[in-house]
Amino acid sequence: MSEEMSQEYKDATQSLLFQLADDDFMFAYRGSEWLGLAPHIEEDVASSSISQDSMGHAAMYYKLLEDFGVGNADRLAHLRPTSTRKNSVLTERDNGKGSYMETPQYDWAFQVVRSYFYISAKKIKVDSLCASSYVPLADIALKVKMEIFYHLLHWEIWFKQLLSSTDVAKKKMMHAILQVSDDFSDFFSYGIDKEIIEKHQLIETEEILKERWNKRLYPIFESLQIEKPNIPIIPKKNGRNGEHLKDLDEALETLSEVYSIDPAASW
Repeated sequence: MSEEMSQEYKDATQSLLFQLADDDFMFAYRGSEWLGLAPHIEEDVASSSISQDSMGHAAMYYKLLEDFGVGNADRLAHLRPTSTRKNSVLTERDNGKGSYMETPQYDWAFQVVRSYFYISAKKIKVDSLCASSYVPLADIALKVKMEIFYHLLHWEIWFKQLLSSTDVAKKKMMHAILQVSDDFSDFFSYGIDKEIIEKHQLIETEEILKERWNKRLYPIFESLQIEKPNIPIIPKKNGRNGEHLKDLDEALETLSEVYSIDPAASW
């Protein structure tokens, strides 16, 4: 770690790293809940692989935080309270009613739309991070970029196919698009650390990335002859500032159950 790095720069970098790590951590977990429940065996394998990759990306960001001296990477992932989490609300909402072990009444349309919105937006961020002023982060972004190309292709195919399928499928997808759009408004936010994150050129501004994402999706919606929904300008809850749904508490309780048995063990 450079001794010349200012405290403000450290604070900005750590805040952004927590946002990136917590996003992928929760997105990977929600994806993993579809194991054995995806529409067919090939999709079960494919979506599980994407979730595994996403968890790997989260691990790399947590390791950078460990290198900062913030704490052990595994503890940062599993033991932090909800109020300190910086993930977008988009990643934490549950997949549907019921429970995985009993009667999971999950919504595949919601999974497809959330994954497509998330991965397409993640790609916008990762592309920008490749030029980050924090070189270790830029190096990780280059690695993530190679994998995310295939993740995006996968979910875009599902998105297009279901919206071009039966009336029932299209109706479910349109409902999911509205729900996901309502959760999406904090994704490009940097929360209360917006000014210092942008000042130190760790990543491009919220506004630039948001506009780039909109331009990326408009042609997709146009080709499907459906109107792209408006994303609320002001989020109901901003996960970057520790504002979350009760769904996150429940998810973290499940995620940390085994690790909490013996945090000192080698898993």
